[in-house]
Amino acid sequence: QVQLVESGGGLVQAGGSLRLSCSASGSMTSINVMGWFRQTPGKQRELVATITNDGSTNYADSVKGRFTISRDNAKNTMYLQMNSLEPEDTGVYYCRYDSIRRGISMYWGQGTQVTVSS
Repeated sequence: QVQLVESGGGLVQAGGSLRLSCSASGSMTSINVMGWFRQTPGKQRELVATITNDGSTNYADSVKGRFTISRDNAKNTMYLQMNSLEPEDTGVYYCRYDSIRRGISMYWGQGTQVTVSS
């Protein structure tokens, strides 16, 4: 099992910045993918960005150029730096850890609320 704890959400005005953190603990694997997803009421949870254990990244088109995903493997922590925030970025942001060993096991954090006011 892997436990994930997100932090850093809050209320910010449009154009502002926030930095989310996701701290992982438990039975982690050397090969893994971590990612940020977000969900708003009435919509499906959507991918924001992912990062592999060796640092390869992937972003949703809607956040490219504004968000940066990173990780500190020594601290088992992943980050999401969000700049130029827009009201459309509002939602609950979830951290996910994909453990890859004889298959894939997915673990989710509890989520952190991000609200961007116009």
